[in-house]
Amino acid sequence: MIQWALIVIFVLFLVLAYIIVQGTRAAIAWRKAAADGDTKVIRDIVEDCLEGWRSQKRPKPVAAEVWRGVQSLQLVHVEADFVRVSATAESDYRLVDGQWLEMRNPLQEGIAISASAAEMLFYELPHYRPDRLQIDVYTTFRDETGATRRECILSTETTRDGAREVDWDDWTADEIVEALGGRYRLSDAGRPLGIAVEPPPAPDEDEGDQPNGATVAEARS
Repeated sequence: MIQWALIVIFVLFLVLAYIIVQGTRAAIAWRKAAADGDTKVIRDIVEDCLEGWRSQKRPKPVAAEVWRGVQSLQLVHVEADFVRVSATAESDYRLVDGQWLEMRNPLQEGIAISASAAEMLFYELPHYRPDRLQIDVYTTFRDETGATRRECILSTETTRDGAREVDWDDWTADEIVEALGGRYRLSDAGRPLGIAVEPPPAPDEDEGDQPNGATVAEARS
């Protein structure tokens, strides 16, 4: 009986060792492909991570409305060293004495979202470390006819060197986004206005030529 138990344990050990080895090989392949600048692999890494954040439970230090903004992140464009994403932000309203009051406008929400997203994209992506980021935050505007449109109100283009100068633990979101070069406009009344951002490359230009490194299939194997 003991001999059979030992055999079962040994087989389970071999299966576990095989799984670990295969996982390690896959991780090494992903890292090599990303380091070689394979944009298809980089796109898969970023999209998989964004999808994981959408289903992830909100971390306790992150406000609910900020986490909703992080979960709204959409991949816009990738290059060998660059990731561009977009997010949405709306006003945060609270019911006070029977009236809905705006506690934070979309720009204030967008600043908090951008600060959290920048830290996560720089330091929490597996197998890939971008050197440059662009985070564009959009909100809804309504014209006099009642029609709605989406416009960018905050664009943050930054580098990993710039991120190293940030005190992620002690600085406020406003201080972080200012240090990272966040760009926005305000009306005379202090309301956020739309800003112009460069459109992303056409889809056929987005992937670019692949380097002589690992392919997507090799990275997934």
